[in-house]
Amino acid sequence: MTDIPLPSSATAEDLTTEGSSELGETVHEARLWRDDGWTARVIKNEDDEGWAVEMIKDGEAEPALVGPWTMGRNKKDPKPLDTSAFNTLVKTASEVLRRHEQQLRAQLHKEVRVASADGNDELDITLDIVPDEDEPYALLTALDTFGEQLAQVQVAPNFKLSKASAAAWVENEFRRPG
Repeated sequence: MTDIPLPSSATAEDLTTEGSSELGETVHEARLWRDDGWTARVIKNEDDEGWAVEMIKDGEAEPALVGPWTMGRNKKDPKPLDTSAFNTLVKTASEVLRRHEQQLRAQLHKEVRVASADGNDELDITLDIVPDEDEPYALLTALDTFGEQLAQVQVAPNFKLSKASAAAWVENEFRRPG
């Protein structure tokens, strides 16, 4: 079987089989696999003589993962994609996305535990930043030990949540800070 090199500027949509232009359709080719909500595409590595593979989740504009790809036996063309390689790539790309989501959540959500105003219970105080492009803001929320919301106020997205600022908010009867 002779592989015809594909130009690296081709998009995933350009690299479909005859009559299969829909993203949801399954494609299993040497340099393009589309299945299970993912597209794996082997591309020429512009930085060196080798090849790379990119994994794109359906509906996303940017790849979730780009990494080096193995050369074939002739040491010139890329090794063809196969089921095992595709499944491994899907697992790795999914993990990358999961970690990215966890990191984003950690940046947008903060939580501290402080004593209630009467000192008999503990309260969880959360700060959730809403990264709106036009008017970002944050929600400061007090939850009792059962997870019931006691109070919530809107604050500036740069509000610094700490044990001290949370305790001051509780002591001030949940009035909007600053």
